[in-house]
Amino acid sequence: MMSSNVNNKPRQANFFNVCGNCPISCCKGARPPLTAKRKNIIQNFLKTNGFQVSNPFESARDYVFPRETEEGYCVFLDKATKTCQIHPAKPETCVAGPITFDVNVETGKIEWFLKMEKICPLAGVLWRDERALEKHLKSAKREILKLVKDLDAVALRTILAIEEPYTFKVYEDSLDSRVIAKLKP
Repeated sequence: MMSSNVNNKPRQANFFNVCGNCPISCCKGARPPLTAKRKNIIQNFLKTNGFQVSNPFESARDYVFPRETEEGYCVFLDKATKTCQIHPAKPETCVAGPITFDVNVETGKIEWFLKMEKICPLAGVLWRDERALEKHLKSAKREILKLVKDLDAVALRTILAIEEPYTFKVYEDSLDSRVIAKLKP
């Protein structure tokens, strides 16, 4: 199992050897949001591990994300192995996948969604294994809750406006009132 940071706290286990064999690439056009904290973690990981990536980040649509190659893939994707070169430091939404989220300001809840198997084979594996889904959902919640807390209001609103088709709701939780407050007009 790989670690996320200098504290060696695990962020994500490789539950299955699904992603490396997947014909679908969630690393193309994904544009996962990066907080200032995550950006620093990635920069430190690159430096510590001797990775040379020129201009690893870009900004558009009111938030920062990993730069995309000319083909639209995340600059950190090793296309030969279909693996993330920064796996221990990768963005929170990448760790959470195929779990995604939305915020219902009216109810004060964060809603958790699972992508459909037709767009993510790992989602199908998780759906068929309740224990694995529960374990992954716990990890995804931890990561996403950090993200929504740390993103500024403009970036969070922009992220929430992105449509996520082919998902279905699997759970919801109350959300910190400070996060709800930054989303209110």
